[in-house]
Parts: sequence; structure tokens; C-alpha cells
Amino acid sequence: MKESKLTSNIDERISEGPMSALERKLIKQYLHGKGYSLEDLHGLPKEETKRLMTKACRYASLKLAEIEAKAKLRKEIHFPF
Repeated sequence: MKESKLTSNIDERISEGPMSALERKLIKQYLHGKGYSLEDLHGLPKEETKRLMTKACRYASLKLAEIEAKAKLRKEIHFPF
């Protein structure tokens, strides 16, 4: 099966930014919970890959936002000025 443009650079798409390592871990965590790995996506149809990655990225974004909110709250509690 020919590798699609969508799946050919999945790692590259999630490897940018200051939280990229954590984002990658969260995406892998989501996929693992669904019974997949990043490598498995290369063999799936384009539509299925897009659907899974969209959901995985949403999951990672929500988790990152939660982590950032907790960090901000801690900072405000410890340094209220």
C-alpha cells in the first residue's frame, strides 16, 4: 500500500512547539487507549487516520490546557502578587 501524504509525516506534524514531547506522549496515550500506535496509522485508510489523529490531537490539546491551567493556578496561589 502506498503511504499517503497524511500519514507520511505524522511525527513531523506533532514535533513542533515547546510542549511537543508531552503532546506526542498524550497523542500516543490516546491512540494506545483505542488499540493503535502511531506506526499503525500508516496502514490505515486516509479517512480513518484523519479521524483518529483529529480525536487524538483534541485529546492532547485538552490535556495540555488542563496542565497549563493547573500550573497557572498554582502560581497564583503561591505568588498572589
